Amino acid sequence: QKENKRNKKKMSDFSEIGNSFVEHYYNQFTQDRSQLPGLYQDDSYMTFEGDQVAGVAGIADKLERLSFQSVQFNTTKVDCQPRGDGTILVFVLGQLQTDDDDHLQGFSQTFVLAPSDDSWYIQNDIFRLGIYDY
Repeated sequence: QKENKRNKKKMSDFSEIGNSFVEHYYNQFTQDRSQLPGLYQDDSYMTFEGDQVAGVAGIADKLERLSFQSVQFNTTKVDCQPRGDGTILVFVLGQLQTDDDDHLQGFSQTFVLAPSDDSWYIQNDIFRLGIYDY
């Protein structure tokens, strides 16, 4: 009985952490993406539409070079799982709209959040638009 309660608490913890992170990440991306590199560390990797970069400097450069100025996100689903090494896997499905484009685009993004002191950072980040290449 105690073990079951502990497991439920653990599940809510990683889910709560993942969902709070997602809300913070996309709010920050929308408001001022130049602040996002603070969520990464030197061992972080980002793959954005197949272009892979590493470390805070590489990620900051990639975010700075994105072709759009403004973006709005609508997250449809967020799934979180704990990993055996203490990290949290976070999968996001949603839609985005860039600049003054009337067209909504589907996207998916996967994060691995790793603990750091009393906080979490993005260890891995993979982003893809929902565009199909046949």
